[in-house]
Amino acid sequence: MKHFQEQPSDNDAGIRQVLSGLAAKAGLSLVGTMIRRSSSRFCLGVEHGDYNGTELFGVGTDRFIWMAFKPNDLGRLRLFSGNFEQDGLIDVALDSIPEPGTAPDSWARFPLGVAWILKKKGYDLNKGIDAVLHGNIPGGGMSRSASLTLNLLISLAEVNCIEFPSEMGIVDLAQAVENEYIGSPCGNLDQIMILFARKGMGTHYNPADRSIRHVPLGEEAPDFRIMSLDTGTIRPGLEKSTYKIRHTECGEMVDLCAEPFGIKTLGDVRSEELFRTILAKFGDSHPHLCKRLDYIYHAQQRFGRMLKAWQKGNVEEVGAIFRADGLGLRDDYQISGRELETMCDIVRTIPGVLGERMLGGGDRGASGALVLSESEAAVRTAVETAYPRSHPEYAGNYAVHSCRMVDGITLLQDRE
Repeated sequence: MKHFQEQPSDNDAGIRQVLSGLAAKAGLSLVGTMIRRSSSRFCLGVEHGDYNGTELFGVGTDRFIWMAFKPNDLGRLRLFSGNFEQDGLIDVALDSIPEPGTAPDSWARFPLGVAWILKKKGYDLNKGIDAVLHGNIPGGGMSRSASLTLNLLISLAEVNCIEFPSEMGIVDLAQAVENEYIGSPCGNLDQIMILFARKGMGTHYNPADRSIRHVPLGEEAPDFRIMSLDTGTIRPGLEKSTYKIRHTECGEMVDLCAEPFGIKTLGDVRSEELFRTILAKFGDSHPHLCKRLDYIYHAQQRFGRMLKAWQKGNVEEVGAIFRADGLGLRDDYQISGRELETMCDIVRTIPGVLGERMLGGGDRGASGALVLSESEAAVRTAVETAYPRSHPEYAGNYAVHSCRMVDGITLLQDRE
């Protein structure tokens, strides 16, 4: 597939040495392995729009998961992660994959889930896989789980010579791993934004026809940075968070509106007249559900303006819309968290910060900001000064990442 191309990054320096060290710890050999790199993502709109049927837009970012892998003839999954060394070597026979809900509550659920889904969908797994992994994606907000799932899915399919009928089919399988095996109610935003990411371009997804369009950033754009503001908090999986509650609430609102208004998702509410009619009918009886609709409706109204601004290189307007989305996520969707909003409050008043908001599933994790390049140092200084004072319990865990737009899935180098 065309997106499995070689495109080294500065972050790749020394990665084979890191992976070799991990392989030695696990008792695995890297002879004959390939390295697949999967990116993180940065959503510009509509956050939480995937399960609400809206259009989506985002970019791939250069925080990665690297996996050195090769087939084995043992019929076993043998994997070791440098991020979870305490879990040791995952070693499971392909014909003994635990059923959903019975696997250990660890990162091992992801390779097990990938194998389980492939087998459930009728794919033959004749080869096992030996793999070691290392990642530097912040936890919460930049889609670490989707990056891991895609990397595992594509690589296990490759060693078994499995050809998928379409790239969107890969998205569906990766989402199924999280929905059906992990128990996470995630949509498909993360998988789409990583799988289809292209360097220097945004990915526009239209759910009406499941189409992908790559949108170059306008040539007039000033030099700017995509910054991730990792709060140092540990976010539970989506299945254990407010995300699941919001997902359910949006479904409840659709159920209320389905018969009288004929909608199938909150994203179907696009006209001001329909929006006002729904609020008039349910505003008093279901005010919290109307707040969820309020965010989705207004985020959709902003979406078209954001795309046009991106194409023109008007990053200032993109940032202003990103900020407005953040206020809606905080006040109407009510999905943010205390530490996330602290990060936003710290950077909001810095000249050159064009927009900021929480990222991802909510509660905890990371916030994000669009920042003119000359203001990057000021952002770092402000966070380093103010955040530990506000949250001393995370003084040793928070981080600021300055990211670039990259391809999402890359086969980094050939076999040794």
